Amino acid sequence: MDDKDLERYLNQSLNMALSMNGESTYTNSFFVEVRADGFLFVPRTPAGYLIDNDLYHKIFIIANASLYPRYTLLKQNSAYFMPLDTEDIHTQRALFFPWFKGISDRLIVPNLSDHIKQLAKNQLPLMKNLTIDYRKVTSLLIAGNSGSGKSYFLTYLLECLRPLSELIIIDPKFDSPSRWARSHDISVIHPESNRSKSDFVSQVNDALSTVLKTIYERQEILYHEPSHQFEHVTVVIDEVLAISEGINKQIKEAFMSLLSSIALLGRATRCHLVLVSQRFDFNAVPVSVREQANVLVQIGNISSKTTQFLFPDLNPEGIVIPIGKGTGLIQVIDSEHPYQVLPLLTPTFYTERGIL
Repeated sequence: MDDKDLERYLNQSLNMALSMNGESTYTNSFFVEVRADGFLFVPRTPAGYLIDNDLYHKIFIIANASLYPRYTLLKQNSAYFMPLDTEDIHTQRALFFPWFKGISDRLIVPNLSDHIKQLAKNQLPLMKNLTIDYRKVTSLLIAGNSGSGKSYFLTYLLECLRPLSELIIIDPKFDSPSRWARSHDISVIHPESNRSKSDFVSQVNDALSTVLKTIYERQEILYHEPSHQFEHVTVVIDEVLAISEGINKQIKEAFMSLLSSIALLGRATRCHLVLVSQRFDFNAVPVSVREQANVLVQIGNISSKTTQFLFPDLNPEGIVIPIGKGTGLIQVIDSEHPYQVLPLLTPTFYTERGIL
C-alpha cells in the first residue's frame, strides 16, 4: 500500500465513521495527506463543523483503530494544528496526527547479564523501538496497582543502572529491591524491627541530604568548569507512598522538601530519582517532583482515573493498550523523543536461573 492508497483508505474510514453534519470528502469538505511522520487532516474552510479538540479526538479514535497494527498514532493532549505552505486561505491549516510504523514491541532479553554488557553507555532500552539516554533523565516515575509488574520492571532498571550509576536504594517494604541489592552487595535503607517508622524516615532524609549536598558541590564545580562530566547518582525508592504516610509531620515535610530539591536541581549534576508508587498523588510526592520528572510510566489498568496524576491532561480513550502483565503507558520528555504518550510493554528478561 503506497501513500495514495493509504490516503484513500483514511478518507474512506473518516467518511464512514466521522459525523460532521453531512460533511465529507464527497462534498469536498476535507482531505487527508500522508507524510512520513504522520498524516494531515486538512479541512476546507469556512467549514460547516467545529475544528476543535473534540474533532481531533474523534479523528484519532477512528484513524488509530483503522491503522492498527501498521501504524500507531501518538496521542496528543489537545488538537495539534500545523500551518501549511500555501497561499490558499481555505487550506492553510491542518490537524496533524503523528505516528510511528508498527506497534510497541516488547523487548525479550534471553540473557540479562549479556544484555547489560552489550549496552552502549548511558543507554536504557525499554522496548524494541524505544531507548532512552540516561544523561537526559531527571526523574523516572513508575505507577501501577499491586501485581501490575512494577517490581519486575524496577529489577530490570536496577540491572541496567548498576554498571552505570551509584545506587542509593530505599525500600520501605523490605521487599524485592532489598533482595536484589543483597545479591549484588549493595546496601539498602529499609525499616528495622527495633526502630520506629519516623526513625526510619529520618535515616532516609539523611541519605537524601547527602545527595543534595553532592548536588551543591557539583554545581560549584560546574560554575568553574561547565563541561565537567560527573558519574551518575540515582536514588531509588520503591513504594514511595509507604514512606510518606503515617509519620511525624516535621519529618514528612523534610522528606518532601528534599525530594523536591533533588528533582529540581539534579539534572545538570547527574543526580536522578527513580520512584515507584501505586499512585503519585500529593500524599506520595510533591507536585514539583511530578512536574520535573521526564520519564513517566503507568503500568496495569489504564483509565482516566489511574492516569490522572502522571498524565492529568490525557484522555486515554482510543489508545490501543496491549493485554498482559507489564503493559501500560510511557511518556519520555527530552530532546530526542516527542512528548506523546506511547503504549508500553516492559521487557521480559531471563537470567542464568531462568525467567525472573
